[in-house]
Amino acid sequence: MNWLSDFSRTLLATVFDVLPIAGILFGFQLFVLRKRVRNLAQVLGGFALVLLGLAFFLEGLEQALFPLGKLMAQQLTEPAFLGISETTREIGNNWQHYLWVYLFAFAIGLSTTIAEPSLIAVAIKANQVSGGAVGTWGLRIAVAIGVAIGIALGAYRIVSGTPLHYYIIAGYVVVLVQTAFCPRAIIALAYDSGGVTTSTVTVPLVAALGLGLSSTIPGRNPMLDGFGLIAFASLFPIMSVMAYAQLSEWLAYRARKSRERSDTCISN
Repeated sequence: MNWLSDFSRTLLATVFDVLPIAGILFGFQLFVLRKRVRNLAQVLGGFALVLLGLAFFLEGLEQALFPLGKLMAQQLTEPAFLGISETTREIGNNWQHYLWVYLFAFAIGLSTTIAEPSLIAVAIKANQVSGGAVGTWGLRIAVAIGVAIGIALGAYRIVSGTPLHYYIIAGYVVVLVQTAFCPRAIIALAYDSGGVTTSTVTVPLVAALGLGLSSTIPGRNPMLDGFGLIAFASLFPIMSVMAYAQLSEWLAYRARKSRERSDTCISN
């Protein structure tokens, strides 16, 4: 019964969140375009499914993903697991003690991004628009590697307690340099790839991981240190996608030069 009560409150909150969207859509349709909504029953049924889906998703986050992420972070930072005493951990956080945390953060970033529905949609559209030049799996893997590296580095930042803005500023400097040398056709896609990674699957686990780490590591404040991992998950895919495009261009250049040399040798 407690679960049913919690779900009812979540569903009611979701209804109030979605009502403004429905009001704008129906308002423009009726008062600006002055046309009736086609297939009104189907549209209303779709809205009902959206409300139920969002409510179940939000309730699932609270019941499963957030607690699981925090639990994993707590278990990975326990002194018994790290092989150190509580006194040693209180004296100072040696980043080498938390190698399993970085590996877990890398694996979470890689797996959740591969399964991200918004990234799958963007990769399919990019493949269609480019006529197959941009591979669906190539783009997804490039983005996933970027997210994985970013979240692992973000976990290191939480452990070490270093300021977030150092990493973000340095990262965007790298992005600007890459933009100057990256093929123009991939730049916009690379920047969009940073946004699609922070969606329904990745954000809950990443946020739970950051809050869990900052809550269990001595000297860390969940409000100051617990957030910021999502910024890493948005920034590093931009770099990884542009690096993927630059590497592909360089390999194509090498292959073309190799064929030219072969043709020259044959002609001689």
